[in-house]
Amino acid sequence: MRQINLRQMKKNQGGVIVSVKAEGAMGRRLRDMGLVPGKQVKIQGRAPLYDPVSLRIMGFTLTLRNNEADHILVEVDA
Repeated sequence: MRQINLRQMKKNQGGVIVSVKAEGAMGRRLRDMGLVPGKQVKIQGRAPLYDPVSLRIMGFTLTLRNNEADHILVEVDA
């Protein structure tokens, strides 16, 4: 298994969140949305210009801008 940023994940790729490296208000907001270590996440798709990214976590769909996704480290299958 390898670790990559959420932004680097491909469509339909899944993984487990390892860490959220954002600080302050952004870090708190990401954690409040359920993006916490140990949670399963799967990429559903991307906008035509690749920003934002749509993902599935805990049974709901969430969209994040790429600058937010850069702060989330995910462990994915090879």
